Amino acid sequence: MNLKNKLNLKNFTHLKYDFPAGLVVFLVALPLCLGVALASGAPLISGVISGIIGGIVVGFLSESHTSVSGPAAGLAAIVLSGILELNNFNFFLVAVFIAGIVQIMIGIFKGGSLASYIPLNVIKGLLSAIGFILILKQIPHAVGYDKDNEEDFSFYQQDGENTFSELLNVFQQYSAGAILISIVSILLLIYWDKTPLSKFRLLPPSLFIVFLGMGSNFLFNEFLPALAIKTEHLVQLPKINQFSEVFTAPDFNGLYKQQVWLIGLTIAIVASIETLLNLEAVEKLDPHKRVASPNKELYAQGIGNILAGLIGGIPITSVIVRSSVNINAGAQSKASSIIHGLFLVASILLLAPLLNLIPLASLAAILIMTGYKLVKLSIFTDLYKKGMNQFVPFIITILAIVFTDLLIGILIGLGISIFYLLKSNFKNPYVLQKETLHTDETYILTLPNQVSFLNKSSIKETLWKLPAGSKIVIDAENADFIDLDVLELISDFNTTFAKEHGIKMNLIGFDQFPPLKDQLEFINIIDKTAQQKLSPDDVLSILEKGNERFMTGVTNEKYLKHQAKATVTGQNPIAIVLSCIDSRTTTEHIFDLGLGDIFSVRIAGNVLNEDILGSMEFAVHEIGVKLVLVLGHTKCGAIAGACNHVQLDNLTHLLEKIKPAIDAEKTILENRTGHNYQFVNAVSKEHVLLTIEKIRQQSNIVRIAESKGIIKLTGAMYELETGKVHFL
Repeated sequence: MNLKNKLNLKNFTHLKYDFPAGLVVFLVALPLCLGVALASGAPLISGVISGIIGGIVVGFLSESHTSVSGPAAGLAAIVLSGILELNNFNFFLVAVFIAGIVQIMIGIFKGGSLASYIPLNVIKGLLSAIGFILILKQIPHAVGYDKDNEEDFSFYQQDGENTFSELLNVFQQYSAGAILISIVSILLLIYWDKTPLSKFRLLPPSLFIVFLGMGSNFLFNEFLPALAIKTEHLVQLPKINQFSEVFTAPDFNGLYKQQVWLIGLTIAIVASIETLLNLEAVEKLDPHKRVASPNKELYAQGIGNILAGLIGGIPITSVIVRSSVNINAGAQSKASSIIHGLFLVASILLLAPLLNLIPLASLAAILIMTGYKLVKLSIFTDLYKKGMNQFVPFIITILAIVFTDLLIGILIGLGISIFYLLKSNFKNPYVLQKETLHTDETYILTLPNQVSFLNKSSIKETLWKLPAGSKIVIDAENADFIDLDVLELISDFNTTFAKEHGIKMNLIGFDQFPPLKDQLEFINIIDKTAQQKLSPDDVLSILEKGNERFMTGVTNEKYLKHQAKATVTGQNPIAIVLSCIDSRTTTEHIFDLGLGDIFSVRIAGNVLNEDILGSMEFAVHEIGVKLVLVLGHTKCGAIAGACNHVQLDNLTHLLEKIKPAIDAEKTILENRTGHNYQFVNAVSKEHVLLTIEKIRQQSNIVRIAESKGIIKLTGAMYELETGKVHFL
């Protein structure tokens, strides 16, 4: 990819959004970088270095438009233990360097694709948990009780407190000035759109909150000293006397230490997992739902960690907190991440005196509102409606992250999701339906997307309980994976048990799963014997049930190609249907029928003539159909034309045959035109009834067969709006 595409220059128009968003992310990220470094036992400047690399280098290489990378709290414990174990920060930098190489290798071998298998309920649980943690962890900072590090998101803190005990401590020590700034800031963020400030589009609310906090504390110091915020409640950048103090070189003698390699491998695995989780979560937050390649993201992260190891940074991952702030601040492209990195560079060289005036309460207000936006009641209600298998893992993921830390909580959430997945697969690995196709009962076993060895027992129990002489269709067309154990089970059933018990089996969709292949041992078509077994009421019931399937969208598999071959030598339809030529009333579809099942006679307005009557007599006397059905439908164009007295060449003669029905319809007295569909529908129904009487009057063959109970002559109306057939 060339430099122009990598920078995505066509999005420079987004800079008016990305620049202020990058500034806001920088203001939030700066104390977080320092907090992670402090919690990790590393030099404070190493956190800022990693923030710079995560913003500029990873931001430049990444495909993600909204993800922001930097040092993350999820790695703090690993970094701390690694530094203590090696007792040498320069050796630890070698481990970071190794971690970057491993991440690049994972990306090259497509290991990032594993992120696609993380359940959505776990991702949503992660986002909601981060929302809760942001609110709970930032309350102490919002009230001026700042003993805890800015990015210590674990439940158990290094100072011996936990998330909830820390909240109780705020009543012992707080700052009235910090509380005032926090309350005003949060209210402004909530009601920003209703203030005159919202008209200034280039001034994001988060940036205004920072300026407000700095200005307020200046006024407190000048005029209300009692409200002045103490230095420990402000941003505190480390003092850099000369540029050489910024960087630390690794000691590559650490390559000979086994502990260095183990720590590097651990960092690579944990950092990659966190990055992939955060990347999935950020894509859900992105209002444009843009996606990035997880493998290329690991490549970008690997380059970032290699560079961090070379110049003195701590490990880097994609960070959900900064990314959430980035999105909420209105970022449109990854330029905001790069801009936030450039501001971090400036913070080291130029801006430290100015930035050290920012109250942590202002940043806490921004993070609290970010958390509030992540915790939406609609997410809880939506997942609850989807069932306990979605809702329980979601809730447990939230609780686990809040009461442990991000990585452990995610693993617990994944474990619960897997439990429900296994439970669901074991309990209901397939759909088994028993359908009556004409005269034969057929079992249809539809396999799901994934069929594992866990499904073997229940599938075996189902197949071996089939009654002798039955028919079964096993449909694997929707399956992407079938375990070899299950394939061998089906093969054994097919070659032994089914043969010995006279069970006929069709296999559909198995050509992609060798050694099995598709097979058809039976085709559900009507032969002469089946046709003669059916009574007129049986045929009527077949049509009614077929229409019900048509309405639900769950229709029978037709195997039309095989039906065509099977009906070459003869036909044995069960009914003849006189319907309209309207393109929306295809009779076979409406009744969910296959080839050879019915005679279908279609003519505009389902009118009767001598040729059609002759076809009916042929069907009744020669073929042996059991039902003669006249099918009208709502909003019929031919009926409407007759109601409007349309004059159009040969069509005029056809429409004349509908006029008796118009005259017979007496329920609607006004607006008796084709523009009134209520009238048209009433005429259509009357026309069906009159057509039935004409058939009786004009055909001795049909009338006698009906009187003897050999056939049934009836009518029906098809409702275009619903797809339902109403039999008269």
